[in-house]
Amino acid sequence: MKKNYLFTPGPTMVPPEVALAEAQPMIHHRTPQFSQIFYELSEDLKYLFQTKTGEVFTLMSSGTGAMEACVANVLSRGNKALVVISGKFGERWAELCKCFGIETITIDVENGKAVNPADIDAALKKTSGISAVFTTQCETSTGVVHDIKSISSLVKKYGALMIVDSITGIGVHQFFMDEWNIDVAITGSQKGCMMPPGLAFVCVNSGAWSVIDKADLPRYYWDFRKMRKELKDKTTPFTPAVSLAMAMKTAMDMIKKEGIENVWKRHARLANATREGAKALGLELFAGEYSSNVLTAIKAPKGVDVDKIIKKLRDETGVTFTGGQDELKGKIIRIGHMGYVNDFDIIVAIAALEKGLYEAGYAVELGKGLSTVQSLLVSKK
Repeated sequence: MKKNYLFTPGPTMVPPEVALAEAQPMIHHRTPQFSQIFYELSEDLKYLFQTKTGEVFTLMSSGTGAMEACVANVLSRGNKALVVISGKFGERWAELCKCFGIETITIDVENGKAVNPADIDAALKKTSGISAVFTTQCETSTGVVHDIKSISSLVKKYGALMIVDSITGIGVHQFFMDEWNIDVAITGSQKGCMMPPGLAFVCVNSGAWSVIDKADLPRYYWDFRKMRKELKDKTTPFTPAVSLAMAMKTAMDMIKKEGIENVWKRHARLANATREGAKALGLELFAGEYSSNVLTAIKAPKGVDVDKIIKKLRDETGVTFTGGQDELKGKIIRIGHMGYVNDFDIIVAIAALEKGLYEAGYAVELGKGLSTVQSLLVSKK
């Protein structure tokens, strides 16, 4: 018998309560019943972003749709954008800006490293007239987390908008939309929100509207102005994903019950145990001190085909890890630990890692990673 465990950068495992909420009978989206659910969800999402002044829009798309919506709504013809590239999703910000004909200045960060805020400061000094800075909070292609608080503080000195892809960060790492003075931030349903793919969420703070209202890039389905207008009437400009919205309301109820601070602490605890378990097996972390709590990226041991290990574990045991992308293919193994994950899930993940390495001929002492994880997760009371 095989059970499936998703330790991937997304989609992540979905709680039964959320799956059952999505399976409820369909209701019409232009009714008071759905409007109330949608209104409550929109208010709950403010808690997720930690905002009181922002408005949160629900988009029927993956996170990339929300990224495109941000570019289309905050930039105009002739604008310049600064993009931090530290992996695949920083690259995506740059590709989207260029797609809209925006002059795009990039800061290229070595894989496995976080951006130095001083490099952003230098780029903003060197190139005048930058309208917006785009970055990720957690770069899931490398396992890196960036210091968004420090970056935003610098960006504000230059009067540029701060746009953050926190698709994997929100619901995992601390994120304070208002306190950190972030203008626009996005997340997705299939990561820390413990949901299937299909929804993206955009939080727009009050200070960004003067720019959004005047922006002149093409936008129709992604128009934040339409979304804001309809949200006041507890609805959406176009047909929403009714079942996913109902499921997301349940996921938010679970997050609120646990408490966002406790959610952050749980992820930090599980991430630390995963990292230490990997190191106990003689493995090296790819992102080192910059490792996020979203996933642990581990360097492939010399002579070991990690992609083969990943395939064997997935097909034979139901435990799914992921490998590297593009230039990192075959060089890293990524173990996700976000969303609907607890202590025993991490024990399963490390046990699977030990099994995969051992069967691949890597000199691993069975149980060493597990004992390290257990010592970190067992109650000391």
